[in-house]
Parts: sequence; C-alpha cells; structure tokens
Amino acid sequence: MLALPDPGAATRLVLVRHAETDESAQGRCCGRLDVGLSAAGRRRSEELGAALAAAPLAAVYSSPLSRALETAAALASPHGLAPVVDDRLAEIDFGELEGLAYEEIQEGWTELYRDWMERPAQVTFPGGESYADLRRRVLSALAGIRRRHEGDSVAVVAHGGVVRVVLVDVLELTDGAIFRFGLDCGGVTVVDWLDGGAIVRAVNVLLYSRA
Repeated sequence: MLALPDPGAATRLVLVRHAETDESAQGRCCGRLDVGLSAAGRRRSEELGAALAAAPLAAVYSSPLSRALETAAALASPHGLAPVVDDRLAEIDFGELEGLAYEEIQEGWTELYRDWMERPAQVTFPGGESYADLRRRVLSALAGIRRRHEGDSVAVVAHGGVVRVVLVDVLELTDGAIFRFGLDCGGVTVVDWLDGGAIVRAVNVLLYSRA
C-alpha cells in the first residue's frame, strides 16, 4: 500500500512503469517493439494491483503496447475497470534501432550511440522519433486525461520515457535531465495538480518485493 496524503480537490495521476518484460527483450532496444511481460512481470502486476486496490481510481489509462496493457489490466481489475488505451502513451519509437542489442548499436551506430548517451534529448532516431516528438504527444495525452478527470485519481500505465517526460515537465527541468531519474519496472510515481500547479508526491516507489 502506498501511503500518500488525501488528494482532496487535486487531480492525481498515478504513473506506473510497466512490469518486467519477457526475457527475449531484455538487453535490447525496446521502444515500439511489442513484447509482453515475463512470468515475474505478471506476478509483479498482480501485486501492484493488490497494493493499489484501495486507491480511489476513477480510470486506468494505458499505452497500447502489450507490456503496459498487461500491467494496466492487473491494476484495473480490482476496481472493476478496463484499461483505456491511448496510443500517445507509447514509448519512444527507436525506428531502425528497435530490437537491436545495445552492443550492436554501439558498434554499428557509433556516433548516434555516443550522442544518445551524451545528449539524449537532441537525438532523432533514424526512422523513429526524437525526444521532442515523445514530449509533445505525451503531454497532450496527459492534459486531456486531466481535463476529463478533474478532481479524480487516475492511473496511467506506460513506459520509462513517458514518466520521465512528465517529471521533467512538472519540475521545470531541462530536457537533458530525462535520464537523471531511476525508474524501475513496476515503479510508481504520483503527481497531484491543484490550482494549476503540480506537486510530486512520490517517485519510483516499489510496491512489491524484489525477490
């Protein structure tokens, strides 16, 4: 159970990074690559659902990708809800790099890999997106969710990149700060909006055992 102050009149977003993915995707560049959860990930999702069962969620939104949608279904079930899919909540599109091992990218795309590690917000992935593209669509999606659910608590199940976009925006950080947040699979981040301002209540809280 995540102990947080009562949201009162605030609009609360419970941002959840999907649980652990299938082993076939681990160590690979996985943005739009559509992989499901591992057995451990499915267990974590059930534990997350139980831990958030008492939260007064009015809706559960999800990325369309299987790893997020499976996690969202486990969170939504105790509330008698079905996840609402929004394509804008998908992870960044890595284009031609999708599915490649990071070692392959480092060897075959040396300059791009260096830029990605040093200036991630400045990179446009060949055949894919830039951070600016991701930021634009994610913030548009969340603005709509907040308008539809003013004064409610809502869960949004998505990806590390999506949660980072939100944190950088509400904390008014530079885009280059996107990787300064450690976000584990299954980690929960909570942001309240009240009177036009945002308050970060929690970042990357794990509601299950790592064992």
